[in-house]
Amino acid sequence: MSSHARGKELIPLLSFSHQKQQPNLSISSTTKMNKKNPDQKSDMSSSSSSPKKQTLFISSLIILWYTSNIGVLLLNKFLLSNYGFKFPIFLTMCHMSACAILSYVSIVFLKLVPLQYLKSRSQFLKVATLSIVFCASVVGGNISLRYLPVSFNQAVGATTPFFTALFAYIMTFKREAWVTYGALVPVVTGVVIASGGEPGFHWFGFIMCISATAARAFKSVLQGILLSSEGERLNSMNLMLYMSPIAVIALLPVTIFMEPDVMSVTLTLGRQHKYMYILLLVNSVMAYSANLLNFLVTKHTSALTLQVLGNAKGAVAVVISILLFRNPVTVMGIGGYSITVLGVVAYGETKRRFR
Repeated sequence: MSSHARGKELIPLLSFSHQKQQPNLSISSTTKMNKKNPDQKSDMSSSSSSPKKQTLFISSLIILWYTSNIGVLLLNKFLLSNYGFKFPIFLTMCHMSACAILSYVSIVFLKLVPLQYLKSRSQFLKVATLSIVFCASVVGGNISLRYLPVSFNQAVGATTPFFTALFAYIMTFKREAWVTYGALVPVVTGVVIASGGEPGFHWFGFIMCISATAARAFKSVLQGILLSSEGERLNSMNLMLYMSPIAVIALLPVTIFMEPDVMSVTLTLGRQHKYMYILLLVNSVMAYSANLLNFLVTKHTSALTLQVLGNAKGAVAVVISILLFRNPVTVMGIGGYSITVLGVVAYGETKRRFR
């Protein structure tokens, strides 16, 4: 047989064999697709679980933020009023020392946030000014805890929006809608009512508490003015990194002058109570944790969420403090505090709507 004839016979055979192999190819491709399906299912399950992980993470942050904020407040009260450690300025210096050390570790070594540098002497002076005002607010708050129950301290502290609006108007001529200012009326009215119904009212403690609240609001407005340019703006973690050492340097001579026997009394208390130094250390670390978690909650939620959580935190702190310290409360005091909190909520809502 000629080679030409053989070629004609081979062509049908090849085409037939090719047709027979095609089902095998389709089966193998289907098998491959089936093999891929488990991976696709796992991707879908992981994508559906990621929002759950995010929710769990944010919930954990909020719980830790509540714990650190309320914990440092109650521990301050315990140390200053019940434990015999009557040195609020030295206690504030311990807080600032912990904030300085732990801020440096968190930013430089752990790199939780990028390190921002101070670029000029002018920027340094602005940060130093903020640090002094911040010190005044913390010291005033700690002094007030020696004389006032935590519940009343929180009621007065809830008037921060009133002072913020006042200083913003005086310093920046920033005006809000009249409805927004109207919402501040119950904020102040509630504190007046709570003051009249507070069995443990103390004039000096009240003056210190209201001064600390005003200083906190002043610092907030001043920060917006001094660090308003893009090149000078610092996030709260870097601001804490630079403010804390300045605060320690500023508080050291004040402590020596106004609390000269702090070291001898602290050493005596340390010998009498074996947990004295541990309490001071835990208290100082919690003061830093409150600032760190405040930054993280704001980063992962929003400023509005933080404001709402802050209002609820005050109420939780009041309930826990009453249960722990058994300080007497009256219906008038509870009513006044409730009016203040509702006023703060109304103020935040009207400010958001009429922005």
